[in-house]
Amino acid sequence: MNVEAAGGWKSSETVLEEKAYAKINLSLDILSRREDGYHDLRMVMQSVTLCDTLEMSRADGILFSCDKAELPAGPGNTVYRVAELFCREAGVPGVKIHLKKRIPSQAGLGGGSADAAAALRGMNRLYGTDLPEKELRRLGQFVGADVPFCVRNGLCLAEGTGELLTPLEKLPACRILICKPEIGISTGEAFRRADVEGRPHNHYTERVLEALSSGSLSAFGKALGNDFQTVMQIPEVETIREHMLEAGAYGAVMTGSGSAVFGIFPSEGEKASLCAAELKRQFEETFLCEPIYP
Repeated sequence: MNVEAAGGWKSSETVLEEKAYAKINLSLDILSRREDGYHDLRMVMQSVTLCDTLEMSRADGILFSCDKAELPAGPGNTVYRVAELFCREAGVPGVKIHLKKRIPSQAGLGGGSADAAAALRGMNRLYGTDLPEKELRRLGQFVGADVPFCVRNGLCLAEGTGELLTPLEKLPACRILICKPEIGISTGEAFRRADVEGRPHNHYTERVLEALSSGSLSAFGKALGNDFQTVMQIPEVETIREHMLEAGAYGAVMTGSGSAVFGIFPSEGEKASLCAAELKRQFEETFLCEPIYP
């Protein structure tokens, strides 16, 4: 496979493709602010079929490009940083990476973390280094709190800053509609607001875990919740949520620090497709997805 990337490099080598799957927060509880400035969280996280794609080949040094010119191409990019880290830890010379973006930025969908996780998995395959998943997750936490989850994917209870993962059983069959308004939210600003205004202490995660054990998609939808949604109070988020609920979603909530909203719809019927078509008229970044597992 020959590739010419947006940054101008060419390769006649075999190019490996790795998918970087977005994540959603089915629950998010902000527990406390730590002395190191990070926050202890308790979350249930799910990976979905919305994804970026990384094209990778062996190289001397780190060569990175992206089809979104506004993204940083050097050490300011999580993919670049994690590639440097992998090279040092695994003793490999470098990598060429071209990133094809589809996951919206500043959405709470973990796009940067998913890309870094895919880079770790891809380089591990590319060089046959056979580092275990646990080691890839350890490396990933140095560049982003959501990277360890995105290395694994699936459905997990995440604790600490997000690095402590407990795999959970699969969701009941469903479709997931994601819609991001034009407004974007900085994660740092969202945490600052939570510290200033106080944490809501809604205990959403316990409710979601109980609903998952029931096997009822309806109960699960009603249990969804996110402390950041309470803290941020974004009008566009409420507009999208109400639209999804009126269209037949079992539940709808903001993901991560925002601003994307997702709704849980039945796997049968046209409710999710019809709602997606309606929202797409107003919000370009609207995606109909399904849960995905390792």
